[in-house]
Amino acid sequence: MYNGIVNVYKEQGFTSHDVVAKLRGVFGQKKIGHTGTLDPMAEGVLIVCLGQATKLSDMILTSRKSYIATMKLGIVTTTDDTTGEVKKSCDAAKLEKLFSDRDILEKNILELLDSFHGKSMQIPPMYSAIKVNGKKLYEYARAGIEIEREPRPVEIFRLELKGINSETREISFAVECSKGTYIRSLIRDMGERLETGAAMSMLIRDEVNGIKAEDGYKISDLQAMKEEGRLNEAVLPMDELLKNSPAVSIKESGMKLLSNGNRLREENLECQRSGSGESDTMSILKDSEFFRVYVGDELKALYAYDSSSDDYKVYKMLNV
Repeated sequence: MYNGIVNVYKEQGFTSHDVVAKLRGVFGQKKIGHTGTLDPMAEGVLIVCLGQATKLSDMILTSRKSYIATMKLGIVTTTDDTTGEVKKSCDAAKLEKLFSDRDILEKNILELLDSFHGKSMQIPPMYSAIKVNGKKLYEYARAGIEIEREPRPVEIFRLELKGINSETREISFAVECSKGTYIRSLIRDMGERLETGAAMSMLIRDEVNGIKAEDGYKISDLQAMKEEGRLNEAVLPMDELLKNSPAVSIKESGMKLLSNGNRLREENLECQRSGSGESDTMSILKDSEFFRVYVGDELKALYAYDSSSDDYKVYKMLNV
C-alpha cells in the first residue's frame, strides 16, 4: 500500500470525487482521499492522500491557498460563476464607460482589490457543499430553494492584479487566502462593490502549502507512470506538508509512551533535528501549534505543548 501524498493537477470537467475514484484504480488501493475540493470548472492543485497520509487531510485544509482567478464583469449568475444561469446583467453603456479609460479602470480595480485585504465575513455561495440541516447547499439550490447563509470569517493575505481584458470584460488577479474562502463569493462581492455584477470565469489553484500546480501530475500522467513502473516517483512523503513545523526525535525513554499515545516530557525528546540549541528548540515547541515526532526517519505522531501540565500531549497519531 502506498503511504504519502500526490500532487494532482485536476483538469477542468473532473470533480474531486472523480479524481479519487480514478486514482483508486491507478494505485490499486481504497484508502485514498482528497483535500480542499475544487469545482468542476476549476483546475490546479488537488492534494490526494494515500494510506496513512489520509490522517493528515484535515490539517491540509487549514493551510493557506493561492489561486489565479478571472472574473467577468456585467453579470450575476445562480452559481456565482459563468456556468450558472444569468440572473442579472449590467447595462451595456455602463460597462462601456467603465472600460473606456484603461488608466482609470486600472486605478479603480487596484483600489477595489486593496479594499478586500485582511479579515472579513463572507457569505458562502448557494452552490457549495456546506451542510444546513443535514443537507448540502447545492442540493437546495438545485431544487430552486435559496437558504439564508451565515457569514463566515475569512482572510485575504494577498490580492494582485494580473490583467485586464477590455474585449471580454474580464479582470484577472492572484489571491492568497485562508481556509474556507470561496473565490466565487469574493468575485460576487467585488461585482457588487463595482455595481456591475461579476461572475468567476476561470480559476486555477496554483499552490497549497508550498505544493505548486506546475509540479502536479495529471491523471493521464499517473496512468502512464504506472504502466512504466514509476508510480512511486509521484508519491511524496506525508511530512512534506508539515516541513515548516518543528521536528524532534523520540528518546528510548519515550518509546513506550509514544506507542501508547501517552504524554511526553522534555526528557523524552531529542532536539538534534533542529538547527537551534536545545533550549531554543524547546521554546519553539512550546510556541508552536504542533510539532513532529520521529522514530529514526519515520514520522510517528504530532504532539502539542500543554501549558496546564507543562508537558506534551498527542495532537494526532499517525503511524505507531
